[in-house]
Amino acid sequence: MAFEGLADRLQGTIQKIRGKGKISEADVKEMMREVRLALLEADVNFKVVKQFVKKVSERAVGQEVMKSLTPGQQVIKVVKEELTELMGGEQSQIAVSKRPPTIIMMVGLQGAGKTTTTGKLANLLRKKHNRKPLLVAADIYRPAAIKQLETVGKQLDLPVFSLGDQVSPVEIAKQAIEKAKEEHHDYVLIDTAGRLHIDENLMGELKDIKELSNPDEIFLVVDAMTGQDAVNVAESFNEALGISGVVLTKLDGDTRGGAALSIRSVTEKPIKFVGMGEKMDALEAFHPERMASRILGMGDVLSLIEKAQANVDEEKAKELEQKMRTMSFTFDDFLEQLGQVKQMGPLDELLKMMPGANKMKGLDKLQVDDKQIVHVEAIIQSMSKKEKTNPEVINASRRKRIAKGSGTSIQEVNRLLKQFEDMKKMMKQMSGMQGKGKKKGMKFPFM
Repeated sequence: MAFEGLADRLQGTIQKIRGKGKISEADVKEMMREVRLALLEADVNFKVVKQFVKKVSERAVGQEVMKSLTPGQQVIKVVKEELTELMGGEQSQIAVSKRPPTIIMMVGLQGAGKTTTTGKLANLLRKKHNRKPLLVAADIYRPAAIKQLETVGKQLDLPVFSLGDQVSPVEIAKQAIEKAKEEHHDYVLIDTAGRLHIDENLMGELKDIKELSNPDEIFLVVDAMTGQDAVNVAESFNEALGISGVVLTKLDGDTRGGAALSIRSVTEKPIKFVGMGEKMDALEAFHPERMASRILGMGDVLSLIEKAQANVDEEKAKELEQKMRTMSFTFDDFLEQLGQVKQMGPLDELLKMMPGANKMKGLDKLQVDDKQIVHVEAIIQSMSKKEKTNPEVINASRRKRIAKGSGTSIQEVNRLLKQFEDMKKMMKQMSGMQGKGKKKGMKFPFM
């Protein structure tokens, strides 16, 4: 994930000060020196770093810290609050027009992931906000752009408005808005043309589309991996167009996170959404406080709960709980659970959202191989109905057949059977315990 280097540095610095009963100005100065270096290394804008360090220092040597019972904890609280403020304070909501449709212009340079992000945003609006979006192909210059948006629309089963590449983008936008009104779409997402660099023609055309469509939002899509360049691009687009917010893509990649920490301060425009992966549902609303928590190693439980709520069927969860109580949990149930966990995203990312996960030994090196999950699924799918329900019937010859049918080894089949048996024993103990004492945790069969 982004911010890893920054997170490690800041968490190390915080650890030194956490338990201190007394804090001197020298302690604060030493801590701020480390924080400053960490932020600069993460490619955060120099002026932003200077301002941040100044604010934290003033508060850290002020009354609220020096006179508190736990000065170490209080300093951490100050750092978290200022980090949250730096990224925008509260989450910035997406606009809703009083007279539908709500019009969103998607702008940005080529290669930032604008077309894919347009699709992801439409998908999020439909799934999370129950909206009916219309995608508009207004990039007539890049040969594959219209085709790409149509492919995205088909993949998501969302309508795409296109007039080909011989009609002006302004006319495309005009006709798309008329069509959206006729067909009662409540959001129109206009995928505009990008360039390899900012030029007058690009800005001129975008201004024309803005003037005609009078958008409720102008979202600038920038690649988080370009670091300080992303901030410069944001500044240029904001000056020319007056953007309303930023969508940061590739925040899950090997990035230092400086863009996410600088953009808000430099442009005074909020980060609205962040792209956290390649899948079409890998776009999340940006929560400054939750991101600050993750950077400081405090976890992000709220996002974890939201992911679970979005991907776990409540009725099935109740049914599963009943099966666990009555010990009738089968391999079919296990397969279903595996599918629901996979939908929530990469397991290593989910684990990092848990508080204290940064202190778990080896978690930073943990990589849950998708192939292992595929192997587990293949093994279960190679079992007969009887074997899935009563694994005790699986003798040596059956194990051999299952391994052959799933393209795995007998050892892998044996390991899964043993772990499934251990899991059932643990369920039995837990249902009998009713909260008394603690039992040893189980390992996932694919970790």
